[in-house]
Amino acid sequence: MDKKKRISMAVIKRMPRYYRHLAELLRNDVDRISSKELSEKIGFTASQIRQDFNNFGGFGQQGYGYNVRELFTETGKILGLDKSYKTVIVGAGNIGQAIANYTRFDKFGFDLKAIFDANPKLIGLQIRDVEILDIDLMDEFLTKNQIDIGIICVPTSVAQKAVDTLVRGGVKGVWNFAPIDIQVPKEIALESVHLSDSLLTLVYLMNDKVKEREKKEKKSK
Repeated sequence: MDKKKRISMAVIKRMPRYYRHLAELLRNDVDRISSKELSEKIGFTASQIRQDFNNFGGFGQQGYGYNVRELFTETGKILGLDKSYKTVIVGAGNIGQAIANYTRFDKFGFDLKAIFDANPKLIGLQIRDVEILDIDLMDEFLTKNQIDIGIICVPTSVAQKAVDTLVRGGVKGVWNFAPIDIQVPKEIALESVHLSDSLLTLVYLMNDKVKEREKKEKKSK
């Protein structure tokens, strides 16, 4: 992508939300929608929605709005969902199994090729027809199968080592669920999901709202 036209991370983070809401509109047989109507459903301002899509060329027509199916398709292309991605999961514990069982995985184009673990009790088992392999075989497997995405679901103590193996094996992206800030080369895409960070953010926001409500109650007395 041209540096002059580089899309901000804030815009990129909003695209999956657009995609999700547009999918819901299609399920409800909505053919077209204005930016104002989409704003009311999604929570962003109409101006923000127009600006976001204008980053990619714009898809609406003045006086008509957006064709929902067309916008859904184009948003999918923007997100890269018009391609398929060979994927492996490292770690067959609770999180790894939950991701492997996620039924929409295939619909998004993620082709799960293998799951790796060090636990002898898990090796050889299958999750949705995908076998759990010995983690010692991961280097060889990556070399032979040209994997695009590696998903990290291992404990903190071995997460960086697992990522290093994935990078060495040629993956282009890492989805990290380990509660650690892992390091990857700059050419590797990284997205970390820290569940504890999300939970602590929720706790802060909850308590902040409680304090706000208590202040209002005091003022009203």
